[in-house]
Amino acid sequence: MPLTMAGVGQMCTIQRIGGNGETRRFLENLGFVPGTQVTVLSVLGGSVIVNIRDSRVALNEEMARRIYL
Repeated sequence: MPLTMAGVGQMCTIQRIGGNGETRRFLENLGFVPGTQVTVLSVLGGSVIVNIRDSRVALNEEMARRIYL
């Protein structure tokens, strides 16, 4: 399931990252790699704010749909 389907407060483990090579590298640089745990903090108008590796990261809906849990 994509990250956009996770509920607020839910802790999930990343299974895979989709998209082209540039998109995957961008997300990997932010810390989104398979096996990493993320916690959904907020969902506002399609944008998702997550806690990953003790950092808060905001993703637009397009990027969040490429992260599979």
